[in-house]
Amino acid sequence: MRIACDVAGDGPGVLLLHSTVCDRRMWDSQVSALVAAGFRVTRCDFRGFGESPLPGTPWNDAEDVVELVAEGPVTVVGASGGGQIALEIAARWPERVAGLVLLCSALPGFPKSAERRAFAEREDALLSAGDLDGAVEVNVEQWLGPAAGPEQRAAVRVMQRRVFELQPPDLPEPEQIDVEWDLATIVARTLLVSGKHDLPDFRDIALHLAATLPDARHVELDWAGHLPSLERPDVINSLLIDFLRTR
Repeated sequence: MRIACDVAGDGPGVLLLHSTVCDRRMWDSQVSALVAAGFRVTRCDFRGFGESPLPGTPWNDAEDVVELVAEGPVTVVGASGGGQIALEIAARWPERVAGLVLLCSALPGFPKSAERRAFAEREDALLSAGDLDGAVEVNVEQWLGPAAGPEQRAAVRVMQRRVFELQPPDLPEPEQIDVEWDLATIVARTLLVSGKHDLPDFRDIALHLAATLPDARHVELDWAGHLPSLERPDVINSLLIDFLRTR
């Protein structure tokens, strides 16, 4: 196995793909709930996150991850950057994806809002100044909504710090292999979730995907920021289990 992962439970398969602010630890509350509901849950760390170091050569995240679902179709749950990887998997290997749940998903090539560009500039300025603590705090404040408490903020703080440790800002950005894929090849039933307190980009992406994918439903959460599965795991667990049990 080229990337760190763990598997728990028995039953229909669910694959959890983390946000690029976090790592697979962001799914702790979902794993326990999904296993208790009768599902087999796989989660992984992308390269440069958690327990998966960066490789010495270019790679493709979707190709790393798809090896985890070789045994049969699974429902893929992706948060933010993990949602983008979930979309790529569903487009390139549609036979392996029984369903998609996309939480505040990214989408390649989608125009960035002024708010998103301003955040990136603040983060870049702090990283350029060597202020990793400041860069971590900017991420915590940007990506968590008002429903998040001290425990959730501390968890994101730890995971984001780990990203900076594995991907030092003073080194060149790691090179990935980009493969062309098309939303038109996605056939999986899809649930799209966005948060009212998130950057507008991610609601716009959800609306675009809802209008583009063949069998998609969009839910906007009025309490949520960018990481609703951490902010109110009980609500997201119910959404996930209801989706998984509906055919």
